[in-house]
Amino acid sequence: MGQDLREIFKKERAKQKHNLKDGHMARFEDKLNQTMPATQKYTAKFRYKVAASVLLMLTISLLIYVAKTKNTPVQPTIVDTEKVTKSKDGITLGALSPDLKKIEDYYKVNINLELAQLQVSNDNKTLVDSYMERLAELHKEYQELNTELNTIGPNDQLISALINNLQLRLQLLQKLRKKLNELKSTQNETINV
Repeated sequence: MGQDLREIFKKERAKQKHNLKDGHMARFEDKLNQTMPATQKYTAKFRYKVAASVLLMLTISLLIYVAKTKNTPVQPTIVDTEKVTKSKDGITLGALSPDLKKIEDYYKVNINLELAQLQVSNDNKTLVDSYMERLAELHKEYQELNTELNTIGPNDQLISALINNLQLRLQLLQKLRKKLNELKSTQNETINV
């Protein structure tokens, strides 16, 4: 018949009583400590020292960076207005620098492209007219800014105002195209239903 081995082992252990000599554990620990080096535990004090040194290094490098950037002289952009070619209306945004000319040309080409792609019909004429009125206001404002550019001279505020005006005109035309497409799709849906 089967006997449970676990029970047998428990009974055997209970019968045998092994006693260690006095001080055996202390002697074993001493020998173990002599042969094995003590491991360093990272205490909170050690961690604070590491964090403080890292923070100190970051602060020093930031101060050096700031000192270098302060000492670097800033070269102002000087526009030679005598060499700037004048159009029939005077100085334009594109005449100030090649980069500004690229920006102005980009926006003007895209504005003209959007205008050329408009499909005006009797159904959307009122919508297109309202957008064209706003576009005319922005064009008039652009001409006023251009006049101011010729009287006062180029500065950062005028240049950014001129670029923003061109951006607004392009965004306005893109909104108009989107509205016309939505209007056209709703009309197609009503016809199909």
